[in-house]
Amino acid sequence: MFAPRPRIGTAGWSLPRTSVDKFPTEGSNLERYARRLNCVEINSSFYRPHAIAIYERWAAAAPADFRFAVKVPKEATHERRLVATGDVLDRFLDECRGLGDRLGPLLVQLPPSLAFDERIAEEFLIDLLSRHDGTVAIEPRHASWMTDAAEALLCGYRVARVAADPARAERDAAPGGWPGLVYLRLHGSPRIYWSSYEEERLRGFGRTLAAAAERGAESWCIFDNTASGAAAANALQLTDAIT
Repeated sequence: MFAPRPRIGTAGWSLPRTSVDKFPTEGSNLERYARRLNCVEINSSFYRPHAIAIYERWAAAAPADFRFAVKVPKEATHERRLVATGDVLDRFLDECRGLGDRLGPLLVQLPPSLAFDERIAEEFLIDLLSRHDGTVAIEPRHASWMTDAAEALLCGYRVARVAADPARAERDAAPGGWPGLVYLRLHGSPRIYWSSYEEERLRGFGRTLAAAAERGAESWCIFDNTASGAAAANALQLTDAIT
């Protein structure tokens, strides 16, 4: 069985002072980043739209085997709370097509207050997947999503559930939903967004990625502990450990 190469990167492509010497010196930040890491998560799309030309420029700055995960706008997830989002999704996906074949998974991060409602969730997934034939990962942050009913719905629509750290509920720490995609979002713990991961934790994340590869699943590991600059260092450590 072909084992897909795990994708390891950070939320955004800033090069923190503490790790900048580990990246090439020539080119834009994205060009330098993309020569060491093989993916990135675009979070700015959550807050504001970007012109197609911006996405095209980002795609052109990265190697052919590099991929961008893109976060779905908060207007769909936090403001409309997954209801009647078709116009938002149309605009967002039209912009994202600027990435071409470098587009990776879409990330749907939900607000902590949004409980699982099967009808609303299913209607949203139908709307999204009727417009987008690529992979999708969802990061729910309410415990009601960590149930058999929610897992069955996500599996049925081939949507992965993010494994998050720190975990918020019993199932949250492990990947869920559709097993064809494993997506880790590591926010830093014990201090969220700040703490660096120690070697033992990194080895554990590496084992999760390896297990996904062994069964032929696509796997992503995004470090979001960017406030202290730890994300880039951790991503490089894990990349070096598994290559």
